[in-house]
Amino acid sequence: MADSIAASPQIAAKNPNKKIKFIVGGVLIVAAILYLVFTSIQSTGAYYMTVAEVNDDAAALMGKKIRVSGAVVHNSENWDAVNLLLSFDLTDETGDNMTVSFHGSRPSNFGRATEAIVEGELSSDGVFRADTLLLKCPSRYEEAPEVTQFEALSDS
Repeated sequence: MADSIAASPQIAAKNPNKKIKFIVGGVLIVAAILYLVFTSIQSTGAYYMTVAEVNDDAAALMGKKIRVSGAVVHNSENWDAVNLLLSFDLTDETGDNMTVSFHGSRPSNFGRATEAIVEGELSSDGVFRADTLLLKCPSRYEEAPEVTQFEALSDS
């Protein structure tokens, strides 16, 4: 008679740990996303410092990744085409100067640049070693002047 009784299916008990697993998994995913957002903002969220700010706090900023904005000093460019080394001076409205060294190809519009934003590190010799160079050329964004040519009418 024991053989004739079919085995009754076992009903799976509800697992109370299933909700906890989803909650823990969700919290871990949110924590990972927040960590990624925080680290990306820290690496790219640097504000622009002026040349005077860098010069005033040079000892504390040495070796740290910073961004500096300033006006390119006219005729301060030194371009070494063989070694691909560009050096120039930046200044700000206070008159402070800073030498910038950039290893890479010389931007074609460097001669017209009025302002530059550089990102890099201040070295112990006081030279700013730029990894990134962004030039501001106002003439590039202004509308080209309209050229109109006038000729005198002939008397004949």
